[in-house]
Amino acid sequence: MASSSASPTPPLAKYLASTDKKTRDKAVRNLSAFLSDPERPHLSSHDMDKLWKGIFYCFWMSDKALVQQALASELANIVLSINDNTASLEFLRGFWRTIVREWDGIDRLRMDKYYLLIRRFVNATFRLLTRSDWDSGLCQVYNDILTTRGGPLCHDDSRVPMSLKYHLADIYLEELDKVLAWDPEAGDPSPPPVPIDTLISPFLTLIARTPSSHTFERVMSAVLEPLVESLTPPGSDEPPSKKRRRLLGNEMTFVADNSRASDLSTPDKSSLRRVLLKQVFSVASEEDTRDSNRRRLYKFWKSNLDDDEGAHDASHGVDAS
Repeated sequence: MASSSASPTPPLAKYLASTDKKTRDKAVRNLSAFLSDPERPHLSSHDMDKLWKGIFYCFWMSDKALVQQALASELANIVLSINDNTASLEFLRGFWRTIVREWDGIDRLRMDKYYLLIRRFVNATFRLLTRSDWDSGLCQVYNDILTTRGGPLCHDDSRVPMSLKYHLADIYLEELDKVLAWDPEAGDPSPPPVPIDTLISPFLTLIARTPSSHTFERVMSAVLEPLVESLTPPGSDEPPSKKRRRLLGNEMTFVADNSRASDLSTPDKSSLRRVLLKQVFSVASEEDTRDSNRRRLYKFWKSNLDDDEGAHDASHGVDAS
């Protein structure tokens, strides 16, 4: 189980998938050291997939809730332990390719723990991007991981199960809010503001192009509607419905207070809300947007306009009817 650069990855994958827990635990420790080694050779996609096959079954065989929680955190934290951000994202790409490929084979009794694993990886990825001060290049690579074929938000990859898209939509802003949480009274450092328009763009592309009405509705209700609602000034709208309040949850306090647009350093909430609505309109206007989705996106955009936005867009001859 040596992790030297001369050691190929398949033996390590075999140890990760061992039926013996001690062997698996040792393999996980070696995995972290191996991937964090700056001297190791670059792993091809084929070798990364072999490695992730072993990791997947290592987690598959983990029993008892506390063991599963600890292992999920340990595996996700490898994203942060790798010294090179590019290598971290390649490890993450291997994770999503494997999850998409293996998802339909996960039985009902094991599904919850894989939902947990996904939560941990989404959280670790946000921490990685926060550590990089939301580097625009890394954010774009991350979005590419999510949206290209083999990624969980790819709109035209039939291998991606809807339940996986739904879960990612459900937890995305919740995990981001956790990462952005800070307490100034406790002396916590303020996190760098997140370029929220960049971070949600994979979901906007998905709802623009998905042929599934259910996917459109789930992403709208779990991502776009609560986000725009969190940036709406108090008193400017009617109170959210009971369903809307449930979806808003903790109202994403930290996301709303620690977000910016990619081209604005410190916008207020109203300005950021306008940026997001403009982004919705732009996506709706794209040639590849499905006509039925285009109409629904225009309707959402129009229903959330304030007077200034309406005047601005009217001056540009916009017809979103």
